[in-house]
Amino acid sequence: MPVTPEVARALAIMGYSDPTPIQESVIPLLRQSLDVVGQAQTGTGKTAAFGIPLVETVDNTARTLQALVLTPTRELAVQVCAEVSRLGQYKGVRAAAIYGGQAFGPQMDALQRGPQIIVATPGRLMDHMQRGNIGLSNVRIVVLDEADQMLDIGFAPDIERILRQTPRTRQTLLFSATMPEPIKRLARRYMRDPQWIRAGGEAKPVEQVEQVYYEVAERDKRLALRELLEDPAGITQALIFRRTKAGVDDLVHDLKRKGYDAQGIHGDMTQAQRDAVMKLFRANRLRLLVATNLAARGLDISGISHVINYDMPGNVEEYVHRIGRTARMGKTGTAITFVSEWDLDTFEGIKRHVGEALQLKRLTRLYA
Repeated sequence: MPVTPEVARALAIMGYSDPTPIQESVIPLLRQSLDVVGQAQTGTGKTAAFGIPLVETVDNTARTLQALVLTPTRELAVQVCAEVSRLGQYKGVRAAAIYGGQAFGPQMDALQRGPQIIVATPGRLMDHMQRGNIGLSNVRIVVLDEADQMLDIGFAPDIERILRQTPRTRQTLLFSATMPEPIKRLARRYMRDPQWIRAGGEAKPVEQVEQVYYEVAERDKRLALRELLEDPAGITQALIFRRTKAGVDDLVHDLKRKGYDAQGIHGDMTQAQRDAVMKLFRANRLRLLVATNLAARGLDISGISHVINYDMPGNVEEYVHRIGRTARMGKTGTAITFVSEWDLDTFEGIKRHVGEALQLKRLTRLYA
């Protein structure tokens, strides 16, 4: 696939050699200025699919905002901004991340440098717009990333207000792992004859993930987790999902008390706390990260050996999003799910969808 020399140089440094299926499908359409709805399972190279055309298209000599990417979470905004910046590093493209939980000062400094691309969470972007810090009149491209999650959180009114502030001639790109009816309505209302692209099936589990489950009584989950963690050939680095913030804190406290290297991440933590934890985890200096769904949404962390569903996901889509945190970009990984006496109905739906790929294993010590 042809790319500009500056982008080719950046891709070589980033270790990208061949385009992924979503990139092969989406990039030519974006270069034709078409609106695109892309459905892709996580870990498929979606950010570069829109990031490459963005950095090729924007005018790096102008200090005006030309492209806007909306994301559901702070972590995803930081992550997408970092990747777009790397893609545009040899073209001199400036990108800024705008999100809540951080003081306005550093964001104002970034805005004064005249970024051509802003990656933002909708709430904080609206704050800056209301203060007159950001204008959208020159925006040519808008990307809605993880759109299903933005709607789940309740960002739909903000997204619609933001879109109405951009020129009607803009190009609009929407990426989502699932395509519920509200997403389709949003596309019909704000996009011009969009091209619909699907890379992988709807809520299709990542193929490189080994999927196993253990039948564990609710009261025995901590013992079960410890048995898995003590296997010398087992878990090198794991992302552990809990349903609630209190559940995250409770499990982290228990793991630390037992001498395990564990930290938590959820929405009640300050941005500085979340950044510090993520820095440790990304640098492979933290073995266990316990998280809620939202805190872990969209996180791209290479090297996770295991995802552990300590609490059962609420549905098939949530299960697929969670297990996609491992086996990123072609690597292998393992997803473990604890099935308690309260989880049987939900789990049956997941099992029907996943099929034979989901294998039952036994705990050798706990239920010997």
